[in-house]
Amino acid sequence: MDFPRYLELLDADCARLRAAAVRDLAAPVPCCPGWTASDVLLHTGEVFLHKIEIMRTGAWPDPWPPEPDPAEPAGYFDRAVRELKAEFATRKPEDATLTWYEPDQTVGFWIRRMAQEVVVHRVDAELAAGGPVTPIPDDLALDGIDEVLVAFLAYASASWPDELGDALKTADGRSVAIEAGGRRWVVRMAPSGVEVTPGDGEAQASVVGAPQETLLWLWGRGDASSLNVSGDEQLIARLRDLLRAATQ
Repeated sequence: MDFPRYLELLDADCARLRAAAVRDLAAPVPCCPGWTASDVLLHTGEVFLHKIEIMRTGAWPDPWPPEPDPAEPAGYFDRAVRELKAEFATRKPEDATLTWYEPDQTVGFWIRRMAQEVVVHRVDAELAAGGPVTPIPDDLALDGIDEVLVAFLAYASASWPDELGDALKTADGRSVAIEAGGRRWVVRMAPSGVEVTPGDGEAQASVVGAPQETLLWLWGRGDASSLNVSGDEQLIARLRDLLRAATQ
């Protein structure tokens, strides 16, 4: 995906998230126990402001957050969206900035990450409002699948293996294939780390589905009822456990 496309989708999903959340700020988010629509606004706004601070200072904000959660979630979210758009408008995707993903230390990483961040939380807000969920474009969903498998799961297993716990320590080197939209990723899980290889490759289990449903399943926003799941169920459960730990 190119960066204008990310920014276009980021803008649209911010608007959708807000519109859904303000219908009932107290509405619970079905896939995030303990969260309400208000929490979705506050969390996403806080994430945006955190990344703005990183780009401005070149350092991890500390302490964070700088002030208590505001009483007016929609206004807080609006401020964060305005400032994020302004920050991206003053920078080029190739400009250097601090990120948590060592292979990509550019503003472009945050453009991609924020587009993916908001689409997942937009779905949270729409589910809290009672639906329907606006379809996620295939290009964004497929990009999101690649991001969560490569930039989150595989990278976390190499950089912070202890945070993935026993699910990584007891892995046995077998693989799960993820297939969506004509693309395929083979996810091999071993105590030494998770390897993600695009394309053909042997796997002992598979998860096949449409791009949107596959992305939401990987992010814990949907069950497997809309997917074609086959092979070792315990292996697929291990993948879900690893993803849950890697995306906290």
